[in-house]
Amino acid sequence: MVEHMKWWGWGQEGVAFHHEDKPGLAPFARRMAGIDFDAPPVRVPELSELTVPASQAPEELRAAFAGAVGAEHVHDDDLDRVVHCYGKSMRDLVRIRRGDFGRLPDLVVYPGTEAEVEAALRVALDADAVLIPFGGGSNIVGSLEAPREETRPVVSLDLGRLRSLLELDETSQLARIQAGALGPDLEAQLNARGWTLGHFPDSFKHSTLGGWIATRSSGMQSDRFGDIADITRAVRVVTPKGVVATRQVPVQAAGPSVREMVLGSEGRLGVITEATVQVHRLAEERVIQAYFFPDYGAGLKAMHDIAASDASPSITRVSDEMETQFTLATSKKGSALSQLLSRGVKLYAARGKGFDLEKMCLSFIGFEGSSLHVKRSKRLVDEIVKRHGGFGVGTGPGTLYDQKKFDTPYIRDFILDRGAYGDVSETSSSWATLKTLHDDVVAAAQKAFAEIGTKGFVFCHLSHSYHSGACQYFTFAFQPPADRDGLEAYDIVKGAIQQAFIDNGGTLSHHHAVGREHKPWVTDDLSPAGAEVVKALFAGVDPGRNLNPGAIVD
Repeated sequence: MVEHMKWWGWGQEGVAFHHEDKPGLAPFARRMAGIDFDAPPVRVPELSELTVPASQAPEELRAAFAGAVGAEHVHDDDLDRVVHCYGKSMRDLVRIRRGDFGRLPDLVVYPGTEAEVEAALRVALDADAVLIPFGGGSNIVGSLEAPREETRPVVSLDLGRLRSLLELDETSQLARIQAGALGPDLEAQLNARGWTLGHFPDSFKHSTLGGWIATRSSGMQSDRFGDIADITRAVRVVTPKGVVATRQVPVQAAGPSVREMVLGSEGRLGVITEATVQVHRLAEERVIQAYFFPDYGAGLKAMHDIAASDASPSITRVSDEMETQFTLATSKKGSALSQLLSRGVKLYAARGKGFDLEKMCLSFIGFEGSSLHVKRSKRLVDEIVKRHGGFGVGTGPGTLYDQKKFDTPYIRDFILDRGAYGDVSETSSSWATLKTLHDDVVAAAQKAFAEIGTKGFVFCHLSHSYHSGACQYFTFAFQPPADRDGLEAYDIVKGAIQQAFIDNGGTLSHHHAVGREHKPWVTDDLSPAGAEVVKALFAGVDPGRNLNPGAIVD
């Protein structure tokens, strides 16, 4: 049986965010964005109260898929189709709660082998149906929905039954894993044999290996292990041209990289069925150290110098001043994080270090490996932090961050229940442009809030460091004015942030991909000629536009 997230929100039924044990959060939200945490939540309707359009699948198509994967693995009930109609973006959640299901899939098909994926794709092509691959359903950029105007049958191909570790080559440090494996299942199978993939995106609990590859995912420890493009050494993809199988080699010079074409393809080229990925022995030691910097600029300079040093941390993260205030506000009463400013740290920062407490920024830096490696890297990082005016505050807050790192998306559902909108948007740019880009994005968001006539907040953290630059991850939230549609207001704010990325030399997305949400900026990002190359690639592989049409480019 394949388990899915709840149809109307993030994560599992019965799991939700609560603010009562976080005394600083409600005042922060009210002050910064006018969000009233004490307001009674908007009731989410039962699915039975909404009108779910009936499946339009012809009986002969249903029978053909039953022949391909087994009748018990072809579903057309309301719940399964609704679960598969969208991902989990803010736009998706708003629409689905309104009963706006877009172009629902007519069938949900669950293949159990690569041969069944091949058979299912052939059925779809022969019937001129639309086929959309589905992993964990966590996508937040509109990669899982069919065009509203689509008149052909629409099929969601759920890879949830393909979730096994097939082979572990300990000599080469490679694992062959089926694409439908969710993060926790994948890690449990590797951990049992002493290994780890080391890939932990925010969506880890509800996303799959195939989904990570299809969207060029990055994880919280990508500084050490690389992003999924670095981790993935070979892929198998069922396409209209046959099964594409790249070689399990570290490097090759055999023309344009087919592996790279598959990375970030979002189902436009075919269905990823398995991948060979780099794995690592479980670390002897793993710690996350917390630091404070006098301001965000100092933190960015420190991250730059850490990236250029001989230290090799697993995590380099620094929050700007607004996110630091938010993080402290979300800490539970009596927790290691909340106690930071009640154990003399505040006094030391203000009097001993001369910090402006409204500008100081919190940083988490992770170290992983042998005890000797951790000790050496931490010593190098401590010296760099000190050089940029920062100081360490121990591992307690880092341990708490590590424990709660996958819970953040539940906050978005919580504020949506109270009529407020919150979302994220991320980019990467060169070290030379980071601070200017940050400041311009914040200014663009605030200008957008003013345009729609509301208060809101936007904050940011540097989340991944590279040789030449870094990723900055922005979060924003606001209360839509009563006289304006919430999604219309959302488009103005999100669009302003995305445009500021492009205007400041950043990319449209560092790791959430394109989908439909970011498609307006593809040509600016890739160049007009580059966008035409991508279109030609998709048209050459899938001339009938049967595979996830509308994602990335038209």
